[in-house]
Formats: sequence, structure tokens, C-alpha cells
Amino acid sequence: MSRLTARRVRTRTVPRRRTDFAVNSKGGTGLIEQLAVPARAVGGFFEMMIDTGRASLRRPFQYREFLDQTWMIARVSLVPTLLVSIPFTVLVAFTLNILLREIGAADLSGAGTAFGTITQLGPVVTVLVVAGAGATAICADLGARTIREEIDAMRVLGIDPIHRLVVPRVLASTVVALLLNGLVCAIGLSGGYVFSVFLQGVNPGAFINGLTVLTGLRELLLAEVKALLFGVMAGLVGCYRGLTVKGGPKGVGNAVNETVVYAFICLFVINVVMTAIGVRISAK
Repeated sequence: MSRLTARRVRTRTVPRRRTDFAVNSKGGTGLIEQLAVPARAVGGFFEMMIDTGRASLRRPFQYREFLDQTWMIARVSLVPTLLVSIPFTVLVAFTLNILLREIGAADLSGAGTAFGTITQLGPVVTVLVVAGAGATAICADLGARTIREEIDAMRVLGIDPIHRLVVPRVLASTVVALLLNGLVCAIGLSGGYVFSVFLQGVNPGAFINGLTVLTGLRELLLAEVKALLFGVMAGLVGCYRGLTVKGGPKGVGNAVNETVVYAFICLFVINVVMTAIGVRISAK
């Protein structure tokens, strides 16, 4: 009996211990899986961008949807534009006038206000409004359609959601961004004039004559190109998050919040890149 017990003890298998290599390989696999999620999202976004470009060339064009979305985005963006643009431009004009008065160059107030408003304030305010109001409205609309399975029903019926829904919204966001940029520039220059002349005693003639000292057609065109890219990117981000919503109504809310963050990041990166390009072009 004791001999049989000893034999069982000798033949008992010892469980294999996990080596460091196995642990590290599993951790590496988990890291790869975590990185694969945003990589797939970026790939899907660029795929939708290419599909949108192709679908925009197809006919018939959805004029009714385009007009409806343009009015919707303009309606939700107009009041925030007015409320944000005036404090931004007045604050810049106020600070600039204090600096110019200290160095005896108050007559250049118009030049500084025009240059700052056209090249930076207009595009930045457009970023805030388009990303905060326009893109979120697009995401909420398409997200609600997605969770109600309207998008799947359109695909079953042979209707391309990119051509029918995404293209009109991206073009509408682009048009509204261009108009908002022009509106912000006009409000900024008008507010800067009123604040500088009536509250800080700047010569009105000197202010108006200085508007074109540093700012010309090149700077205005660059600002409009920025606004165009802002509108396209904001529309694409809103549409992508709206079409990829998961998790019901709660998922729509999360997608709207993510749309604001992603749109802000993309638009500010575009602003930095386009500003650097504009500086190089102006230097030539």
C-alpha cells in the first residue's frame, strides 16, 4: 500500500508556472487590442470621408435636404456666434489699444484689430460655434436615426445613407461656416471700431485707414479657406459619430459629447497648420 502511494506521489504532475514571457505576450496582445479600437475608428472615418467625396459627385443632388440642413445649422449657430464674437473682439481691441497707447502708436489700433480679427478671431470663433453647435446638431439627428434603425432600413431599400444624408449635411456645414466667418469678421471690426473710438478715444479716421495696413485680400482668402475646412471637418465628424452610435439613447448623448471634443481637436489642428502655411505665404 505504501509502495503504491509513493508511486502516485512520484507520478503526480506539477502545474506549469506562467513564465514572464507568457505574461508579457498577453499584456502586449491586450495593448494591441486597445490600440486597434481607435485605429479602426480613424480608418472608418477616413473611409467615410472618401465615400462622401465620391457621393458628392453623384446625381441627383439632394437640394431639399441641403437647404433644410443649412437652415437648421444656421439657426442653432447664429445666436452663439453673436454672443461669442463681440466679447472676443472687444477684449482683443481693449488689450491692444492699451499696449499701443503705451508705446505711442494708438493710430495703429485699426491695423491690429483687423489683422487679429481676420486671421485668428474669426476662424477661432467659427471653430467654437461650428463644433459646439453645428456638429452636435448633426450628430444628434443622425444618432437618433441610427438607434431607430432608419439607417439600416435605408440600406435594405438600396438607398445610400452617405449620398442621401451625409453629403447634404457636410455641404450645409461648409456653407454655414463660410457665412459665420464673414459675420464674425464684420462684427469684430464693427465692435472694435465702436469700443476703440468711443470708449478709448482712438481717432476714427486713423482707425479706418489702418484697417488695410496689415490685412489684405490674401489674409481674407486664407480666413475663408480655414472656415471652409472647418465646416467640412465638423460636418464629417458629426456625421461619422452619428452613424456609428451604439447603446441606445445613452449612446447618442455620449456620441454628442465626443463629437464636441473630436471636432475641437481637429479644427484647432487645422487652424494651426493653416496659420503656419499663411505665415509662409505672407513672408514670400
